[in-house]
Amino acid sequence: MSTAPLLVVITGPTAAGKTSVGIDVALALDGEVVSADSMMVYRGMDIGTAKPALSEMRGVPHHLIDVADPDEDFSVARYQELAARAIEGIHERKKVPLLVGGTGLYIRAVVDGYRFPVRSDPRLRHRLQQEARSSGSGHLQRRLAEVDPVSAGRLHENDERRIIRALEVYHLTGVPFSRFLEHGRDREPKYRAVMFGLTMTRAGLYRRIEKRVDELVRAGLVDEVRRLLEKGYGPDLVAMKGLGYKEIADYLQGRTTLEEAVNILKKNTRRFAKRQLTWFRRDTRIQWLDVDENQGGRGVAQQIVDFLAGVTR
Repeated sequence: MSTAPLLVVITGPTAAGKTSVGIDVALALDGEVVSADSMMVYRGMDIGTAKPALSEMRGVPHHLIDVADPDEDFSVARYQELAARAIEGIHERKKVPLLVGGTGLYIRAVVDGYRFPVRSDPRLRHRLQQEARSSGSGHLQRRLAEVDPVSAGRLHENDERRIIRALEVYHLTGVPFSRFLEHGRDREPKYRAVMFGLTMTRAGLYRRIEKRVDELVRAGLVDEVRRLLEKGYGPDLVAMKGLGYKEIADYLQGRTTLEEAVNILKKNTRRFAKRQLTWFRRDTRIQWLDVDENQGGRGVAQQIVDFLAGVTR
């Protein structure tokens, strides 16, 4: 049996209820949450990322939320470093770390110990950035699909920074970014990861997505995006291309109506959830728990707690 320290992972598609389940499990196990969400790292982006409010956290410490400004270059390697530091601190406090979120690459970087030895080439990166400006990031994604279809399939065409990084790695090494990461795993796992995925019917998930988008708009998403734009965080930033921010920025800049922006956001979120599920289904370590069959998030949380009762801490 592995003597590596325990790490509980709770993942799944957007709007599946990961945040509340993670908090319920943390309360039951005396744990702390490490966010695995690539948008929650940004300060001032609260509504669109569905960050839990302090009252919703119910006293459970959360890490890796609000650690970067929207114009910072926040990489997977940087996330991995901060997450490892947070998890180490949780273990030192004799608490249970819970890695909770839907960014698959962040989770795999922590669980599998990905290594990132390839340094950036400023000239190559600048050339790719100029190409994105002239032809669009969708053009770069199609180029990436020719050499690394796995990476291209998991990245949204608006995720210019990660598309450029994947192309950069390929051009510098001749190895697709996806395979490079697989070959760069630590041989011995750093953590004894127990991984759970939240699932439900496709129709049920889509209803949740539509409901969430409507709730975000009512909660003030438009005003949040307006404030960010007024602070100088332009739509070309990686952070501002996240779900909710790009669509509402298009509305605020007169390219769509609000109704059109909301409908586009719902469509894009459904597509994103589908890509997330495709990514996670490849990982056979994940134990899938049906939210509907377990009478909602509380039932899923209890099932996780019951399972972990038999796991040596």
